[in-house]
Amino acid sequence: MSSEPAPVALFAYNRPDHLRSALTALAANPEARRTALTIFCDGPRSEEEKHRVAQVRQVAHSSDVASMFAQVAVEERETNAGLSKSVIEGVSMLLDTHPSVIVVEDDLVVSPSFLGFMNAGLTEYQDAEEVVSIHGFTMKTEQTLPATFFIRGSDCWGWATWDRGWRVFDPDGRGLLQRLDASGEVDEFDFWGTFPYRQMLIDQIEGRVDSWAIRWYASAFLGRKLTLYPGQSLVRNIGQEGSGTHSTLLDSHDVMEGDFPLPLSRIDIQESQEARRAFARAMAGDRGVSWLSRLRRRGRRQ
Repeated sequence: MSSEPAPVALFAYNRPDHLRSALTALAANPEARRTALTIFCDGPRSEEEKHRVAQVRQVAHSSDVASMFAQVAVEERETNAGLSKSVIEGVSMLLDTHPSVIVVEDDLVVSPSFLGFMNAGLTEYQDAEEVVSIHGFTMKTEQTLPATFFIRGSDCWGWATWDRGWRVFDPDGRGLLQRLDASGEVDEFDFWGTFPYRQMLIDQIEGRVDSWAIRWYASAFLGRKLTLYPGQSLVRNIGQEGSGTHSTLLDSHDVMEGDFPLPLSRIDIQESQEARRAFARAMAGDRGVSWLSRLRRRGRRQ
């Protein structure tokens, strides 16, 4: 892999203040001045949204942003594609010309260690076919997690992958559901019944949620691929205060972004059952929030 940092894809829509916060946090990473950034701006869904969408584009095109990164490109849609289509097409576009990509959304505030961790993980595991992605968000758990660990599947809040990893992605939700049901591993897919991911996949198929992330998770899980996580979250979601379309704060997701000391130490490439159990216990503790609202939060549509 090149010594140059992986490019960053940032997806934005109609929240200019959130975009400013996301950009400021990214710019605080030492690697930012050597990093190419592409901001994907979705189009408005209505006349009422045009003003806020225009404000987002003003932020994206500002000279302040241009000075923060090695180079900045802005991709604008005239009409609204929705988050799923935007992410799938944007990630695919960058991986057509780059071996890897780092992906964030406008409601994610990252640690100054985030880009370092992403790039170190991409370099360390670039030839490990079992590893599909690197992830920056780690949910809050009652027990201390290992410094880094693997969990089967993939995730969606501040992540990175390679062109070979993205080839695992299958956009056909119906086909994924058939494969999942035939696998006999639905219970594990749902973290032993603590979160209804299978139902989320059904809701995506039937159009109730617009989620690329459930298909990314299912694709990686069924491919028996692993994702690397940090023991402490390097990402905080600031879109759960109600500005997002389906925003519900979960206790396990209420974290502050932390720090990660580099260099990254390589670990055995196998799933941490300790971490998987810790995630399951954390999700089980969120039972006070209805499963419907949790599903919508995890698979929100723009």
